[in-house]
Amino acid sequence: MWFNRQTANQWKPAIEHLRRADLRLSEIIDLVGPCTLSPRKDYFVVLCKAILSQQVSTKAAAAMFARFQGLFPRQRPTPQRVLDVIDGDAECLRRCGFSRQKALYVADLSKHFLTSAIPTRRLASMSDDQVIEVLVKVKGIGRWTAEMFLIFTLNRPDVLPLDDLGLQKGVQRIYGLRKHPGAATITKIANAWKPYRSIGTWYMWRGLSKLRSPDAATTTSAGGVAETPSRRSRSSRGSPAPAPRSR
Repeated sequence: MWFNRQTANQWKPAIEHLRRADLRLSEIIDLVGPCTLSPRKDYFVVLCKAILSQQVSTKAAAAMFARFQGLFPRQRPTPQRVLDVIDGDAECLRRCGFSRQKALYVADLSKHFLTSAIPTRRLASMSDDQVIEVLVKVKGIGRWTAEMFLIFTLNRPDVLPLDDLGLQKGVQRIYGLRKHPGAATITKIANAWKPYRSIGTWYMWRGLSKLRSPDAATTTSAGGVAETPSRRSRSSRGSPAPAPRSR
């Protein structure tokens, strides 16, 4: 089976709610299948990857991170090991492909973990806003990165990343909007998804990727865009969107 049964069961109430609340999203759920979001505990590694991936291709980021991992025993970077490596060779991260700025960001992230400025043992019990507030204090981490951490790492169910370009394009195509939707339009549509806006957003990303593939069904009214969430957004006004229909 291609998905974890426990993960699928975890999101069953969310999927049932989304099906009832939004007919168009229900069609996307049928196309994609169960939500496969599952929590992660390697917070430091996740955030290192997030910093490294900024403004580079997925392929380039993967190659650079592999070189970065190779600096550490068992390929496991930890906050202390990162600082020790930097102290021993200030240019080591540069040789892995890090820009000077990103090297400074990773060092700052390491210090936040070591001083418990990022309270790893309490993150799971903190509110979404509290987690965002803590993370954006790290150089190189903005609100979008913090929201992706909430969704993909902590699996918080009700996050709506309004600045995400993938979500914006997804809403535009699935709901048949002629113009690129702004925050107000997306918020209005996603209001029906509460308290599972993270899951609704995930289905926007995955559904549109699926629809873009050659094997996608041609009978649906929705179109396709990129699979992965995009950091940059465009601030253009969208036309008013039709409210999601109840089934």
